[in-house]
Amino acid sequence: MTSPDKSGAPADTLVGGPRPGRGRTRGGTRGGVRGGAPLALLLPALVGLAFLLLPLVALLVRAPWHSMPEQLTKPGVWLALRLSLLSATAATAVSLVLGVPLAWLLARTDFPGRGLVRALVTLPLVLPPVVGGVALLLALGRNGVVGRLLDSWFGITLPFTTAGVVVAEAFVAMPFLVISVEGTLRAADPRYEEAAMTLGASRFTAFRRITLPLIAPGIAAGSVLAWARALGEFGATITFAGNFPGRTQTMPLAVYLALQSDPDAAIALSLVLLLVSVAVLAGLRDRWMTAAS
Repeated sequence: MTSPDKSGAPADTLVGGPRPGRGRTRGGTRGGVRGGAPLALLLPALVGLAFLLLPLVALLVRAPWHSMPEQLTKPGVWLALRLSLLSATAATAVSLVLGVPLAWLLARTDFPGRGLVRALVTLPLVLPPVVGGVALLLALGRNGVVGRLLDSWFGITLPFTTAGVVVAEAFVAMPFLVISVEGTLRAADPRYEEAAMTLGASRFTAFRRITLPLIAPGIAAGSVLAWARALGEFGATITFAGNFPGRTQTMPLAVYLALQSDPDAAIALSLVLLLVSVAVLAGLRDRWMTAAS
C-alpha cells in the first residue's frame, strides 16, 4: 500500500515516477503528450492530408455517375479487373516464396557485401518502373541474357504473356515485402531460435516452428503492401508484357488506354480500382499493421 507524504501525494509519484500501468493520461492515452497539437505541426499535417485526399475527392466529384452502369458493363472492364486481381495475387505469392528467405538472409546472417545486397534488393523501390521493364526485357526477353536459354532449352517465353505480367509485378512489389519482413525479423528476439537449436532442432526447423509464427504479422503486412503495389503496377508491365486485352491488359493499362479516347470510361475504371484497393487495405492492412506494431 502506498503511503502519502506530507503534501498528500503518493510516494511512488515522488520517487521513480508512476508505477507501471498508471501511465494513462486524462485523455486515455498511455504515455501520450497532453494538450493540442502545436500549430507548426498541425498546419503542415492538414496541408499534407489535403494534398493526399484532394485528387481522390476530385475523382469522386467528376465521376460520370449517370453513365456508370454502362461504363462498367463493357466487356473489357471485368476481364481487366479479373486479370489484375489474379496477377497481383500470383505476384504476391512469388514474393512470399522468394522474399521471406531473402529477408531472413539479410536479417539473420552476416556475409561480405550484405549492405550492397540490401541496397540492390531495395533498388526497384526507386527505379523508374519503365526502366525496370526494359531491364526485364534485357534479362528475360527472347534474346535476353537468361531469356534465350529459357526459350532454347524449355521453350518458355515470358514477354507479352500473362506470366510476364506476374514477373513484372513481382519485380516491383517484392522489395516491399522484403523490407517489412526484415524489419520484423530484426525486432524479433533471436534467443528463441537459439534455444530451439540447443534442444536439437535444426536451423530450418527453428525457423519454421519458432520464427515464422513470431513474424507472421510482419509477413502479412508486407504481403498486403506487395499486393497493393502489384495491383497498381503500370510502367514495368506495359514495357515487359505489353497491353493485349484478355492476356496482359490489367486495370491500370485499361485506364491509360481509355483516357486517350473516353475520359468517362477512364474515370469509371479508376473508381473500380480505387474501391478495390481501399477495400483490401481497409480490411487487411490496418489489422495486420496494428498487430505488427
